[in-house]
Amino acid sequence: MEIIESENLTFAQKEAVRKLWNQEYPKKLMLQNAADFENYLQNLNGKRHLLVLNDLKELAGWAFLFERNLETWFAIILDAKIQKKGFGNLLLSRLKARETQLNGWVIDHNNDFKQDGSCYVSPLNFYIKNGFVAIPEIRLETDKISAVKIEWKQER
Repeated sequence: MEIIESENLTFAQKEAVRKLWNQEYPKKLMLQNAADFENYLQNLNGKRHLLVLNDLKELAGWAFLFERNLETWFAIILDAKIQKKGFGNLLLSRLKARETQLNGWVIDHNNDFKQDGSCYVSPLNFYIKNGFVAIPEIRLETDKISAVKIEWKQER
């Protein structure tokens, strides 16, 4: 496995991330085409990407930092084949090494299904084990997602 960093993604990398997104996130969050992913990225500032490539140089994971409302936010997606093998911890460590605070939205229930029909399992416990705190009074509620805000702050 190899991790590469980039401020910008090529079209091929964007397509690989979009496919991974559609494979691993709940079906309701599916990005139908390249324009959907472009629209997602377009309004975000300070974008920084970490791409996890397998031995065949295929995308197996994506971590993403960006700025929103004067805060640093992140997202992580890992192919199910490499989950629970330390890559999520590795990506979080890399993100934490360059920031003093990270924010994210996490689906905090197991009621959604992935594109293949399998249950989307909430990663909330993973983030809590990695020092994040859920802020239950701050939620993202739409017709597509129900999520809680999580936050990590560097200890001083």
